[in-house]
Amino acid sequence: MIRSASVEDASAIAVIYNHYIENTPITFETDRVSEEDVARRIEECQGGNLPWLVAVHYGKVIGYCYASKWKGRCAYRHSVEATVYLDPAATAKGWGTRLYMSLLAELESLKIHAVICGIALPNEASIALHEKLGMEKVAHFKEVGNKFGKWIDVGYWQCLINA
Repeated sequence: MIRSASVEDASAIAVIYNHYIENTPITFETDRVSEEDVARRIEECQGGNLPWLVAVHYGKVIGYCYASKWKGRCAYRHSVEATVYLDPAATAKGWGTRLYMSLLAELESLKIHAVICGIALPNEASIALHEKLGMEKVAHFKEVGNKFGKWIDVGYWQCLINA
């Protein structure tokens, strides 16, 4: 089941995200997030009339995705940055696709025009997911992050909805 997130989901989301913070270069955050941090992020996102969704399987949150403002200036109001994270045990089972499809449907109903997604590279699974959903690579920034003592490139994928 895919549904809108609530602050009650913050603990489960923090567990998922902290795995990526501590073990991968996929996120450039380096410090663990608390349940309170995640709850605040959910409220900020939803308070800005943007969706934050969770995937629930057998009563357990196994993934989440959300859209946030792309930039602060008013002319960017029809563009968002989207992201998805899954419990490592839930990867490669279609949950990322289901989450993103639900997110894109909600964004379409909100009259969002451009959806932008950043991917720390290399990450073949994430690239495949984004391209499966019709996103195309539009930018590549070299060595813009440094985590675990390594320089990391970031690519940006984009799709247009409500075109």
